[in-house]
Amino acid sequence: MTAAESGEGAGIRVGVCSWTDRALVGSGWYPRGARDAEGRLRYYASRFPVVEVDASYYALPSRRNSLLWVERTPEGFRFDVKAFSLLTGHPTRAEALPADLRSRLGERELAAVRRGRGPEGLLGEVWERFAQAVEPLREAGRLGAVLFQFPPWFAPGPGAEAALQECAARTSGWPLSVEFRHPGWWAAEQYGATCALLSALGASAVGVDMAQGLSGSLPPLVPVTRPALAVVRFHGRSAAWGTGSKEDRFRHAYSPSELGAWVPRLRRAAEQADELHVLFNNCCGDAAVRAAEAMRRLLVPSPAAH
Repeated sequence: MTAAESGEGAGIRVGVCSWTDRALVGSGWYPRGARDAEGRLRYYASRFPVVEVDASYYALPSRRNSLLWVERTPEGFRFDVKAFSLLTGHPTRAEALPADLRSRLGERELAAVRRGRGPEGLLGEVWERFAQAVEPLREAGRLGAVLFQFPPWFAPGPGAEAALQECAARTSGWPLSVEFRHPGWWAAEQYGATCALLSALGASAVGVDMAQGLSGSLPPLVPVTRPALAVVRFHGRSAAWGTGSKEDRFRHAYSPSELGAWVPRLRRAAEQADELHVLFNNCCGDAAVRAAEAMRRLLVPSPAAH
């Protein structure tokens, strides 16, 4: 029986943020017979019941890939798909747009895209193509959530609330999750309003684990704003968060005590939601899969325990 078929314990699903990360592929975690795209996904899905699609942030996903992912994973497996950068206001490389869309834009419009903005017609087309690409996952019951991770400058206020309302309207019928990078959303005086807003929009709040004491640090909370799904993403605790190379930002090996401190919070969240997704984003070598395996042992009772 695979990890996905077992359903994990009490609706808890633990996995990592990308099964294709170059550092993971080069770490030796995948066995010799699982080195091509199909073999890696099939092997990953035999070990974990959920994964985050990270590549969809950097380039629009394709319907063909979604169909292949459905074919290569068992019933019950979940994909959490990260929204394309332009849909969350992040600076976006013009080259990340499909060639036919890019060819329609003038230099001024391309410059706006690089700043995370774009003409309404372009955004509408990007939304439509993103939706078409993930639809096979939704139809097959494999779509766990579509993650909208907003940038650090996306602060609480009327403009941000309007953007969130538009996002919810555009994604009507999708399982929507929202991660904030601005700590103001989870400040004590704002916490209740943030939970109420996301709940009204039918969106799952994303809790995070990260280094504390930095200007952009978010508190280690697990807000449950939608009964169907709660999500927590573990980014590692590198002091280089927000600076340096990707490896600098995400290099962290979670200790047993760091993981164990989260167990009571995660169990409480699991009691309030049908599913809890716990995803490790400390993608440096095999650190994420090792942390995920350790967290599963802490959270999910083994058959021998019954």
